[in-house]
Amino acid sequence: MIHFHKRNTCAVLLLSGLLIGLTGCGSVNENISKGMESIKALDYESALGCFQSASELSEDSKLLYRGMGIAYMGLADYEQAADSFLKALSVSNGIIEEVDYDINFYLGAAYTKLGKYQEAKNVYDAILALRPKDKEALYLRGLSLLSLNQYNLAKEDFDQAVALDDKDYDRIIQIFEALNAHDHKDAGQSYLTDALQKYGEDMSSYDKGRMYYYMGDYNSAYAALEDAREDGHVDAYLFLGRAYEATGDYNYASTVYNSYLEKVKEDAGVYNQLGLCEMKKGNYAVALSSFQNGMKLENENMMQALRFNEAVSYEYMGEYEKAAVLMEEYLKIYPDDETAKREYEFLATR
Repeated sequence: MIHFHKRNTCAVLLLSGLLIGLTGCGSVNENISKGMESIKALDYESALGCFQSASELSEDSKLLYRGMGIAYMGLADYEQAADSFLKALSVSNGIIEEVDYDINFYLGAAYTKLGKYQEAKNVYDAILALRPKDKEALYLRGLSLLSLNQYNLAKEDFDQAVALDDKDYDRIIQIFEALNAHDHKDAGQSYLTDALQKYGEDMSSYDKGRMYYYMGDYNSAYAALEDAREDGHVDAYLFLGRAYEATGDYNYASTVYNSYLEKVKEDAGVYNQLGLCEMKKGNYAVALSSFQNGMKLENENMMQALRFNEAVSYEYMGEYEKAAVLMEEYLKIYPDDETAKREYEFLATR
């Protein structure tokens, strides 16, 4: 367990005005490169093996420990991940490099996963001391403050992040979702309302439709997203389908998703959403096919959801043994998924 006794002695904070950093030894980092390729393939155990070889050959220590931390994150061993990131930051000659900020962001993520929100906040404090207008750090510190039940301070960070780029609609939506998840829905919706009032006339139909969707104004969302779809904005299909799902019209929602896939064919996110829609309709075999089609695209960002939903599809089809095998395989890759653990325990008893 990583402990901090005094805030000003924390390894991720300021030391003589500098973030703790490191410059590499200049060696050829062949094993580190192999390790990062294994991480990309979600093979975290092999990655750690590569990093061990890199250590034996004295490859770049900072990149080595950074890679180990990312691999441990993939294995959901967040204590080891945090320890690795701290090691990467500790071997320093005092020169700040871009990678040092990157490592600090990873460290903040590890602390967040551990539920160490104060330590995560300290990381973002350190980044913001040197980069006071870092939108990502402001947003992430806001999330940490929300988890520490410091709503007013969190909102200050969110306000600053938005003020730095009030046309970053993705960020505004993320802030809404965070506030909504912490029972501050009205405050979250105020960001959406402000954006619509300020830029609604110039906002694209797609962005306007997304705003209406998250505000729960589905009729307005339909109109804007239909316009966006006609204008050829492919992502509009996803939110249009979701809007119809939100009002219980699963048949039309699945029609929207299928129309999109007929044109694009390679969108793992829409395959996943279509599968979820078919699940709600009780069409489990159709849902399974959709999830598996999405998996064939090997989209790293969607693979976890697709694998989980594939196993659940088999469960709903009554194929408990197959579902249990798939859920066991899933947990080897994503061992910190508590929902999956409960599902596996249930399946193991059938």
